[in-house]
Amino acid sequence: MVKEVRKDDKILYICEECGLAYRERVWAEKCEKFCSKHHACSFEITRHAVQTDI
Repeated sequence: MVKEVRKDDKILYICEECGLAYRERVWAEKCEKFCSKHHACSFEITRHAVQTDI
């Protein structure tokens, strides 16, 4: 299940499989699904990730 985290005035969605953060829930859900199925990350999905200090 995707984790929702508030950072400053924004909400970030975290893939609980790999820990990458996304601004949009849909990308975090796609990432988590791909990671759990393939035990790896997808470049097509991770290019939507954002850098964070969480």
